[in-house]
Amino acid sequence: MPATQSPVVIRFGRLGDTVMLQPLLHKLRQRYGAPCRLVAIGDWSRVLYEPNDDVGEVLHFPSQHGSLWLHPQRLRVALALRQVSDAPFYICEPDVRTRTKVRPMLALARVPPEQCVFIEDIPMQEGEHWVDWLLRFADRTPAAFEGTAMCQAVLSAAPQLLPTASERADVRVWLRAQGIDGRPLVLLQPANKRTMRWNGVRAANDDDKSWPVERWAGLARAILQWHPEARVLLCGSAAEAGYLETIRYATNHPHVIAPAGGLPLGHLRGLLEIAHSMVSVDTGPAHLAAAVGCPLVVLFGNRWPCTWAPRSGRGSAVTVIGGLPKTGRIDQIDMETVVQAWWHLPVGAHPVRDAAPREGRALAS
Repeated sequence: MPATQSPVVIRFGRLGDTVMLQPLLHKLRQRYGAPCRLVAIGDWSRVLYEPNDDVGEVLHFPSQHGSLWLHPQRLRVALALRQVSDAPFYICEPDVRTRTKVRPMLALARVPPEQCVFIEDIPMQEGEHWVDWLLRFADRTPAAFEGTAMCQAVLSAAPQLLPTASERADVRVWLRAQGIDGRPLVLLQPANKRTMRWNGVRAANDDDKSWPVERWAGLARAILQWHPEARVLLCGSAAEAGYLETIRYATNHPHVIAPAGGLPLGHLRGLLEIAHSMVSVDTGPAHLAAAVGCPLVVLFGNRWPCTWAPRSGRGSAVTVIGGLPKTGRIDQIDMETVVQAWWHLPVGAHPVRDAAPREGRALAS
């Protein structure tokens, strides 16, 4: 069958997983000569990829949990796939989730097996980064498309996802409304997807990515001690706003800002493009920071950085602290280590580090 159809890529991942798809999507567009259709969960997939040259359409729904027949939005997506059932399908899902969530959708969409390839059939190599695994997978070809040309170009193995024009404009309006337009920004991302439970903040001993509030507060004070003109912005979703306010209160500094309603993803992407730097736990916004080109310090707990560390297609610095095999919890990382990592970030033309005082570097208590 000739490769005349846009590839369909299926991935039911969180924000970071979806960011890491970008190199695969770009490679498939190069191979098939047409932008991909992305089937994904969460509104973040639409925000990230609807204005992207590698993606022509995003089909998304809120969740993959539960039976297909009890979720009208998933059913609508599956039925919509009937219109493109002769396309090559790339299923980037783990084995169990593929069997229980994706295969029923493919059956309902009447997609023939020879149109599909599954990443579960290509074991990840020891020490391999997730993006490299996805790029190896992009070299596979469904049987019905045998003979499709391989991509000969040397492509980046790191995501690149710049803000849209509307996101940039919205951020300028937001900064003026906050009274911080023109101020250097340092972004902190304290929360991850497990931070919040239905009844509040998850207990620290049940979250290997939790860094104590007092350390976040101390980090913010140290940054502002070195550069009083900067503003420290606490980033997170609307659900995490209360937790961020706890950190702001503990910092007790007027230049630390915790947006009352959290930050929409488009605002975050726009801010990352102009920010001096970000310090984050291992979570989706850290991957987005690297993809946008924001210099980054990222704290790892019980995961392997060799597999999961953010990568920057823009060439910006990514400094990883912690992670396996030596560090199993982020709260094992002391504050001074993080402050020094932030201080030594290469930040290109950004003025904050060069303007910071060279003496009196004692950490704020």
